[in-house]
Amino acid sequence: MSFRVLTSSTVSKGTTFHTPDHHRHAPVTVSSPALEVMTDLKKTTAITIHPQESLDAAHQKMIHRGVRMLLVVDYNDELVGIITASDTLGEKPIQFVQKNGGQARDLKVSDIMTGQSDIDALSIKDVSNARVGDIIETLKHHHRQHGIVVDNQGPRNEITLRGIFSLTQIARQLGVQIQTYDVAHNLAELAHFMQKVHP
Repeated sequence: MSFRVLTSSTVSKGTTFHTPDHHRHAPVTVSSPALEVMTDLKKTTAITIHPQESLDAAHQKMIHRGVRMLLVVDYNDELVGIITASDTLGEKPIQFVQKNGGQARDLKVSDIMTGQSDIDALSIKDVSNARVGDIIETLKHHHRQHGIVVDNQGPRNEITLRGIFSLTQIARQLGVQIQTYDVAHNLAELAHFMQKVHP
């Protein structure tokens, strides 16, 4: 088989670069389809960390990547838990040290993460028929900053993590300003917003 040399040219002055196509939707409201505020892991790479990494490494990774939650995975990339900014900056590290001794700086992700068996997951089928307001109510009911969505579309049709909901992202898309890691405060802000738009 023979190959050919492709024609090339110099890059002209003023050349810019492509950016990912973002579908332009109407502004998000609480009545919008829930999928409009879900981070779809078929389109966005999941940000992960290993359970033996330090809490500081988890916190720095969240800052660097601009997220407030990491998926905790083992060496086979299987989900073993989640860790949030609320976990790293809240009471959990202090409580762990008080109960088990040691120093906060020595804590690992596995010490304070929410383990896989304690993660509540929504099905993509239910989410596909839900509205943004339904997701807010669900997170409020479970007192969660994040929601996990699963489907049965893995390589062998096994349950696979499909998407993530974040109160912070939902608020941003709704135009609500929240600047805190406190779940209760964020939920209160969104509840107040929902009462204003749907009294």
